[in-house]
Amino acid sequence: MFTGIIQATGKIEIVTATGDDIKLQINVGSLDMSDVQTGDSIAVNGVCLTAVKFNDKHFEAHVSKETLNCTVGLDSPREVNLEKALRLSDRLGGHMVSGHVDGVGQIVRFEPVGDCWLLVIRAPHTLSRYIAVKGSIAIDGVSLTVNAIDKDTFCMNLIPHTLENTNLKHLGVGSRVNLEVDLIARYVERMTQWENESNPA
Repeated sequence: MFTGIIQATGKIEIVTATGDDIKLQINVGSLDMSDVQTGDSIAVNGVCLTAVKFNDKHFEAHVSKETLNCTVGLDSPREVNLEKALRLSDRLGGHMVSGHVDGVGQIVRFEPVGDCWLLVIRAPHTLSRYIAVKGSIAIDGVSLTVNAIDKDTFCMNLIPHTLENTNLKHLGVGSRVNLEVDLIARYVERMTQWENESNPA
């Protein structure tokens, strides 16, 4: 599990094809690797990956074809958001993020509003029902609060700190991003479905 509070930005430096899958070598930037062990999870642009080899400057991870099919931003060199897995003793500053991307959204507006930036994203229609005003959503692994919704589009305000400390500053109209909706919304839906299946009218 993760919090959506980005700990560092790194860079995918080497992408190596291994059949249908790929292997990544990622420069971790300022991310502290002193407590990382082989097999630990690290979120890369919101995608939970397993560190199979690492040192204080890099780690390697494999990405399956299935993951590549439902995410963006992992198949070529670029700056990425990084977060180590949550420990039980850590503060939960963002929201509970699993690192399992639900779908890919597209930026339709990204413009300054005072000291902040307005970010408007179009989500896949199948995900829109999980997005709520004042609810949480992870965008490329960054925990953000939804301000408004219009059909399949939703908007958020990014504060200067978020732009300075994540790769979201590189977004533009047409950019595609990884989306993970709030886990609570999915559980509520499943419980409602179960109730309806168990107590048909």
